[in-house]
Amino acid sequence: MFYRPKDGHPLPHNPFKAIIAPRPIGWISTVDADGRANLAPYSFFNGINEAPPMVMFASGSHKLGLDERKDSLANILETEQFCVNIVSTELADAMNKTSGHFPYGTDEFEQAGLAKTAGREVNVPFVTAAPVTMECTLYKVIDLPGSQHMVIGEVVGIHIDDAHIKDGLLDVTSYQPLARLGYHDYASVTEVFSLKRPE
Repeated sequence: MFYRPKDGHPLPHNPFKAIIAPRPIGWISTVDADGRANLAPYSFFNGINEAPPMVMFASGSHKLGLDERKDSLANILETEQFCVNIVSTELADAMNKTSGHFPYGTDEFEQAGLAKTAGREVNVPFVTAAPVTMECTLYKVIDLPGSQHMVIGEVVGIHIDDAHIKDGLLDVTSYQPLARLGYHDYASVTEVFSLKRPE
């Protein structure tokens, strides 16, 4: 099968997101100028630089069914700060609850019954139960076609639950990070293997 995205596709559902899989999930916490918290998951997310450490996530500009800008994007533009919470498999249902399109000012931590912890380097709370959280400051927002925006942040603080450090290494299988596939599908990392580069 071959198709040109600009011409549409011959399948019942768009396969694009299913092709780029698995995708890590950036569970982005922010606050608005009045200090009201927001929490939302984004699966167009990844690390993009090691030194300094930097991450990106992509966001649409508006909420589905509401004539409002996406809260994460609006808040980051106001405060230039955010946190990236890593989603463990145990937190899948809570993460899904925060994916709803709530009116501006709604606290998704409360909607999902999640405790908050105050950031140390940024004035943004993060998910207390998250196995790993990265505190970030805004580096740049890049406008993309189709009213999409790429948010790039520099990681200025990292929290790792000590329970997930084994023999000096982060053991992702101990919390099984959740990954987004296509459609309504997810996967979790339950086993890993190593490959050394050739000499």
